[in-house]
Amino acid sequence: MKKNINLEVNIAGLSLKNPVIAASGTFGFGREYSKFFDLNLLGGISVKGLTLKPRKGNPPPRIAETPGGILNSVGLQNPGVHAFIENEIPFLRQYNTAIIANASGNTVEEYVEMTEILSDADIDAIELNLSCPNVKEGCMTFGSSSRGVLEVVNKVKKVARKPLIVKLTPNVTDIVEIAKAAEDAGADAVSLINTLLGMAIDVKTRRPILANITGGLSGPCVKPIALRMVYQVSQSVKIPVIGMGGISNGIDAVEFFLAGASAVMVGTAGFVNPMAWVETVEGIKEYMTENGIEDVKELTGGLIAD
Repeated sequence: MKKNINLEVNIAGLSLKNPVIAASGTFGFGREYSKFFDLNLLGGISVKGLTLKPRKGNPPPRIAETPGGILNSVGLQNPGVHAFIENEIPFLRQYNTAIIANASGNTVEEYVEMTEILSDADIDAIELNLSCPNVKEGCMTFGSSSRGVLEVVNKVKKVARKPLIVKLTPNVTDIVEIAKAAEDAGADAVSLINTLLGMAIDVKTRRPILANITGGLSGPCVKPIALRMVYQVSQSVKIPVIGMGGISNGIDAVEFFLAGASAVMVGTAGFVNPMAWVETVEGIKEYMTENGIEDVKELTGGLIAD
């Protein structure tokens, strides 16, 4: 007799029907991908990074393909938080999928204001972006030091009325120190990793391929680094960890669970395969069935390291 498989997880008050979330920055607000598959199949959607006012982003070129991934320097192009609330939430609420708002700011005050606005909106959680590597001010500065993370998260937590996820940058000396700072300041969960800072050069023109010179590297090439950081962080904090970085299928996701993640985010893979999110969910189910696992939560932290 076939056993029932439970994919439900709860991340510090955020209930997900399954542990696969569309990563911020790669899924927009879901409209384009809704033409490829039913968004009800997702555990959650972390929407495109939001700012107080609309942003045009960086000048092109701002995407460059690399071996095993892409570099992006989009620069947080978005319609602004108020337009998101007015135009995008009604669309997303057609689906039984958790809505996670990704919030960025240039100052502590902006982060606090963004959190206050989003706490009153019809969303399920806030992902505080302290880790964008392709804007010249703001989130990267705060996310690269434990002091900066403590300051922002501490003040934001005082006004947050939704579960607060802090997204961490890998572009630091000690990821554990940064994660602990987020936990100490009151984060309900952490998500990692965001993109690694990189660049590409056109040898014919001898110029950088990206107009911004540098950008964020994502895709399968970053997965070993992401796995290592998720493992280190999960060993050091008590709050839930959401893992991301190079996940393309169910087996990749299972690796992150074993390393300590309670849920995963899939991003860049969708540019190559629009069905990557759905196939990841199905792949997790297949692994669980083949290995006699009834509850996906049994996988979290299941790495045998001795």
